[in-house]
Amino acid sequence: MTATAARALKLLLLSLICALGLPAQSPPIVIRLTLHDTIQPITADYLQRGLRAAADQHAAAVLISLGTPGGLLESTRTMVAAIEQSPVPVIIYISPSGSRAGSAGFFLLEAADVAAMAPGTNAGAAHPIVEGKQLDPILKEKIENDDAAFLRSYVTRRGRNPAAAEDAVRNSRSYSDTEALQLKLIDLTAPNDAALLAALDNRTIHRFDGNPTTLHLAGSHIVSLPPSTRERLLSSLTSPDLAVFFVVLGGLLIYLEFNVPGTIVPGALGTLLLLLGLFGLNLLPVRHTAVALLLAALVFILLETKFTSHGILALAGTLALVFGLATLVDGPIGELRVHLGMAIGAGVGFGLISFTLAWIALRARKNKILLGPQAMIGGLAVARTPLNPSGQIEIRGELWQATLDINTAILPTGSPVRVRAVDGLMLIVEAAELR
Repeated sequence: MTATAARALKLLLLSLICALGLPAQSPPIVIRLTLHDTIQPITADYLQRGLRAAADQHAAAVLISLGTPGGLLESTRTMVAAIEQSPVPVIIYISPSGSRAGSAGFFLLEAADVAAMAPGTNAGAAHPIVEGKQLDPILKEKIENDDAAFLRSYVTRRGRNPAAAEDAVRNSRSYSDTEALQLKLIDLTAPNDAALLAALDNRTIHRFDGNPTTLHLAGSHIVSLPPSTRERLLSSLTSPDLAVFFVVLGGLLIYLEFNVPGTIVPGALGTLLLLLGLFGLNLLPVRHTAVALLLAALVFILLETKFTSHGILALAGTLALVFGLATLVDGPIGELRVHLGMAIGAGVGFGLISFTLAWIALRARKNKILLGPQAMIGGLAVARTPLNPSGQIEIRGELWQATLDINTAILPTGSPVRVRAVDGLMLIVEAAELR
């Protein structure tokens, strides 16, 4: 066949393809998730939603940009299980430069089908922390063994270094990107998403079930799937400081509504803030002894209004409130615990304001409500006629018959007087000075 004939045949085949309307091959889709937050139930929901979306769209891979200080172990286990069961290959990429995958983030990194890091990132420091204090030796050993076994259960299947991974749990080792690559804790490093996908094109990986899969990522179309508005809102509520602030402010507004009934707005807004704060705390590990301290604090503050303790009960209530708030959330990392400054500010503020409101309300209830002439005792008036010793005075815009107290000299018209007592319809007055 001559060259001219071959070209003609190619043109004919192309014309037939166009005439038949055969679709051109579309570029592969890569779903990109951004997980730069603490690991907690909302981030677990976001990851699961992203993996479902990738499966529905028959994506070539899921690319997770990771940066986290760590988080809750239960949420970590949920996310690791979702990654292992994903029908779409999962690539976890610690990025951008300066990011880290600490604690729970290291568990997620090692669970991925492909683990990658950007230059200038680090991962590790996965030692278990409970209540932010030194653990009992036996309990410490049990938790370490459990976490190490959990990590080994999938690190070996991924073909990575189980000894180095376990060292991050038992000895809090943290690795830079180059160290992690040398120790075979990750598969590669890349400066950006495009370079990462290009390096992975046509690479064969083994899924968690052992089946080999070749990645076809050349010319892939990256579709970003950001957290939804609901997930961003709920993730904000999982901040212990914000949740505590909402609970304290909501409680104060509700208390204000009880003291000034009928205003409606403080009560409605306070109820909303209180419910939002309680919802956020419900997503976090709450210590029950701290809840008992908070209840005791409220009892002490209320008792101060009933009994004279010279402020001792109020002080005890405020201290219980501060300690209760400071230890309320039993988070494994600082980002998932109430900061001391917030606990002191909210506790002291709530104690002072609530005690002041209760004291004012109690005084108002104890004050006698006087009606008629008795209500004028102690009031200032002006003489409208000479008081010698009797005459007329004006008080509250009314003219009353008055007589001078026996110890008061005769007063001319216009003199200021003060009501000392009431005798029937006669007011007994004395000279007074206007200020």
